[in-house]
Amino acid sequence: MNKQKKLRSSDWFGKQDKMGFVHRSWFRNQGYPDDYFVNRPIIGICNTWSELTPCNGHLREIAEVVKRGVLEAGGVPFEFPVTSLGETVMRPTTMLFRNLTSMDVEETIRANPIDGVVLLTGCDKTTPSTIMGACSVDLPTIVIPGGAMLNGHFRGECIGSGSFNWMIKEKLGVENYTMQDIQEVETGVARSQGHCMTMGTASTMACMSESLGITLPGAAAIPAVDARKKLLAQLSGRRIVEMVKEDLRLSRILTRNAFENAIVVNSAIGGSTNFIIHLLAIAGRIGIPLALKDFDIIGSKIPLLVNLKPSGKFLMEDFYYAGGLPAVVREMQPYLKSDVLTVNGKSLIDNCAIAPCYNTDVIATLQSPLQSEAGMVVLKGNLCEHGAIIKPAAASTHLLKHRGRAVVFESIEDYTARIDHPDLDIDEQCVIVLKGVGPVGYPGMPEVGNVDLPMKLLQKGVKDMVRISDGRMSGTAGGTVILHISPESSIGGTLALVRNGDIIELDVANRRLHLDITDEELAARKANWQPPPPMAIRGYVKFYIDHVQQAHLGADLDILRNGSGAEVVRDLH
Repeated sequence: MNKQKKLRSSDWFGKQDKMGFVHRSWFRNQGYPDDYFVNRPIIGICNTWSELTPCNGHLREIAEVVKRGVLEAGGVPFEFPVTSLGETVMRPTTMLFRNLTSMDVEETIRANPIDGVVLLTGCDKTTPSTIMGACSVDLPTIVIPGGAMLNGHFRGECIGSGSFNWMIKEKLGVENYTMQDIQEVETGVARSQGHCMTMGTASTMACMSESLGITLPGAAAIPAVDARKKLLAQLSGRRIVEMVKEDLRLSRILTRNAFENAIVVNSAIGGSTNFIIHLLAIAGRIGIPLALKDFDIIGSKIPLLVNLKPSGKFLMEDFYYAGGLPAVVREMQPYLKSDVLTVNGKSLIDNCAIAPCYNTDVIATLQSPLQSEAGMVVLKGNLCEHGAIIKPAAASTHLLKHRGRAVVFESIEDYTARIDHPDLDIDEQCVIVLKGVGPVGYPGMPEVGNVDLPMKLLQKGVKDMVRISDGRMSGTAGGTVILHISPESSIGGTLALVRNGDIIELDVANRRLHLDITDEELAARKANWQPPPPMAIRGYVKFYIDHVQQAHLGADLDILRNGSGAEVVRDLH
């Protein structure tokens, strides 16, 4: 240990006074020896394990392996729990609680004698929320992604958890699946520990972490049950101790160039649209200027290399066997910033300089990409003053330039009640408009933007329609879906003013989303608009509604932008 480097934890354990006695003596009931409190880095293991978060159900076992690595390197591990966000069960949406978990992580780290942090993540929001919280404290931090499940199978077909969800209505109503068939899929689609194995949000967040440089190389794609996941965990436990000695904090790694690299890589892998809202929030916490337009400027012209569902054919297990993210990074070197530090002390490009690709059907080359331009597109127009997004790689080409009649649903309840009514006046040329599902309106901005098509159109063979909302879309889903309309309808954005029969124009090539009414008519509608009643009058949800920012800013709470650092001056007695 560098004698010039004072450990943060020594303010708790290093003092020979009343408070030093208090801090050490209560830990003695765990049987810890003297040397645990003398000049050894204290490593906090932030565990998002919960039996209510099945994607993270194996993280207690991973934590034990991390502890082994920490002890080997001379550190002292302390595991602590934080609010866990189970994407598959929490109502009304885990996005409502992402910022709450980030507060839990931030304040737990800051309030305790921790010198470095290991974040155990997996399910969608557990990754961005823990990173956001850690950024606000800015200690040496390393991420261990929980890993994807093994590939799902059904009667010889490879299927992806998450992606199949969006097909159930069509399977039952059009393809004559029985409920017994669906039950068989149910028992075979999620057949091991880990998170969704498509390139959904969980996998995207793992890849985001690796491309930002805050995991060890190759971490993102290792399946949850692969023994190499434990190897990575043990090595990460060793490395975080060295990072404390080097004072390698998040702010040294998460530079503007790191964020630009992450945008490039996300485009190349066909990552989730949720990447945008989470990366914006992380940038806001670490103090890096990042705007919605950057995702278009930097990422929209990037070729798609990774052939994974929902935009492609394969799944995360195949991606790992093909070479994983290092193979993508090596192939994408011409597009990446080279002077970007990662947690192992090397640059992202150096880490991946000789990374092999074992299957070009899964990971294509720059010379023969799956698509020449596949990144997110940011739309502007009178319908989305602060922007909206679309993922062309998941959309239908013939709908990327479209003019259609609006069929408006004022809420998700309105949509559910009417979408399959036989008298609904809708055809495949119409534009489905869903209001009231933004950050304030739902509340929490759920993944409902990719709403199912009407049954009568599905039965005609219609596979896709333009759909517009102020909500989000699951990373496991696809379609010509316009998302993150900002400002949202519930605070008086133009989306609130759309009426049945209005003509909406979409022109992705020209980045345009336009409600075709006169400025005078728009102003008249706005003058008569009345805000809906608040969705909560007390508690965290009321706090969230009062402070949440709009989607183009990352939907973080306004009071959480930037950070408070690691210093706590006052003691507890």
